Amino acid sequence: MSLSPGEITYWTVILVLGAVVIVAVVVLLSLLVAFVKRIDSAVDGIAGTLVGITENTKDTALITATGAGLDLVLGEGLQHHLFLGRVVDSIPTPAGKA
Repeated sequence: MSLSPGEITYWTVILVLGAVVIVAVVVLLSLLVAFVKRIDSAVDGIAGTLVGITENTKDTALITATGAGLDLVLGEGLQHHLFLGRVVDSIPTPAGKA
């Protein structure tokens, strides 16, 4: 059984198209694998960052206690400033001289 020249051309075109499709699939799958590896490594980095955030924010309960203590320190400092402003003439006071 012999193939005509038209059939040989047909099968040659089909085989070449099949080879092109196979190469395209291999290239696209390789790109997909590369992108997935890149995303996976980025996810690991993000997971590390989230652990760091947890460590940084675990003591947020102390913010209110620190704020209250800071208010006390500032109040005491203001009292010292006002007292020294009355005693020493070179220190300006907000209310002027008493």
